[in-house]
Amino acid sequence: MAIENIKMPQLGESVTEGTIEKWLVQPGDHVNKYDPLAEVNTDKVTAEVPSSFTGTVKELIAAEGETLAVGEIVCTIETEGGDAAPVEEAKPASGEKATEMPAAGAKPTDKLEGTKGSSQPAKPSGSKGRYSPAVLRLAQDNDIDLAQVEGSGNEGRITRKDLMALIDSGNIPKVGDAPAAEKQAPQTDQPAAQPPAPETPKPAAAPIESAPGDIEIPVTGVRKAIAANMLKSKHEAPHAWMMIEVDVTNLVQYRDSIKGDFKKKEGFNITYFAFFVKAVSQALKEFPMMNSMWAGDKIIQKKDINISIAVASDNALFVPVIKNSDEKSVKGIGKEVNELALKARSGKLKSADMQGGTFTVNNTGSFGSVQSMGIINHPQAAIMQVESIVKRPVIMDNGMIAARDMVNLCLSLDHRVLDGLVCGQFLARVKEILENMSKENTSVY
Repeated sequence: MAIENIKMPQLGESVTEGTIEKWLVQPGDHVNKYDPLAEVNTDKVTAEVPSSFTGTVKELIAAEGETLAVGEIVCTIETEGGDAAPVEEAKPASGEKATEMPAAGAKPTDKLEGTKGSSQPAKPSGSKGRYSPAVLRLAQDNDIDLAQVEGSGNEGRITRKDLMALIDSGNIPKVGDAPAAEKQAPQTDQPAAQPPAPETPKPAAAPIESAPGDIEIPVTGVRKAIAANMLKSKHEAPHAWMMIEVDVTNLVQYRDSIKGDFKKKEGFNITYFAFFVKAVSQALKEFPMMNSMWAGDKIIQKKDINISIAVASDNALFVPVIKNSDEKSVKGIGKEVNELALKARSGKLKSADMQGGTFTVNNTGSFGSVQSMGIINHPQAAIMQVESIVKRPVIMDNGMIAARDMVNLCLSLDHRVLDGLVCGQFLARVKEILENMSKENTSVY
């Protein structure tokens, strides 16, 4: 028999890590090739990790809730045939340092408790000395001394969840802090020197406790990914907002006149949202800067126009993508919106359905909203909220007052990439396209 490693797969474009949401197997279970081993969550999609071998699950390396980089070992499988072979530790790439970390304050030549007289330090017991890239990055960002952290993972391994709990509690062991036993003053006959005035400690954030009758809802991996992505967008992108009012009376009349026959012929409803996505796609071709992304030392203006649409299920939000929307008719866009929404609500979205979006259009009007400010879908540069169409009295050009169908379009923009001028021109163009959609000059095919 041989021991084979199962590694964290890359579950999507630009995905660099994944979180073990739930193990579907346990050590000792027999699995066939391609059987699902675990549910893994990324910031894009939840997917299953399949087995690459037929055999017996030997060890679950990662704990549920632990985040690992793509390529890290998640479990091992003992396959049939061949001699037993031990699993090698993951080796660093040439020129890179291993992620074994000495205790805080230790010098490179210091020895850990090992063989007497040995010039080589002993490795920490268990897996505590091996840290995933996600754990190392979180520790570095928050100045956490990993040597003073107790891990909850396999063999005491420190997980991302352990560090997040420390950060939330405010009780963070800092690099350079001495352990509590070393901070105690020695007992001597000499009078102790007057200690300096202690610094006023910052109060730790009080944990939120539930009261009798409250309902505690566990945070799922999908919800955590949504929270992380929204937090990343708000922290990194300086948001600015604009809104424009559009008279869509002619569009409403046109859609209402064709919706019955369209449903009979095509088998799905033609919605206002399909017309809005078509108008936005057309305007993006004329204002390509709106179809851009911030990339640190450069701005990338995307060639393809791929519209992300927000679809909510009972407890999650998904953002599937309509690829090359500028090349599709209103009917084609409407059909794809319908299919993606059905897949999202039935849990059948694939990773490929979520990739490549360049601009987001959100149908907040379906909830009755009339004005909102969306959070940009990182790394895109803008998101547009299509609000409810409402009848309002409007003063016309001839001075008469008429009941018109009005809608607000609300734009959130990344001010690193976009400025008010181009965004104002873009919104004005979307308004012009929508206000000229009518039975006389618009085809859904």
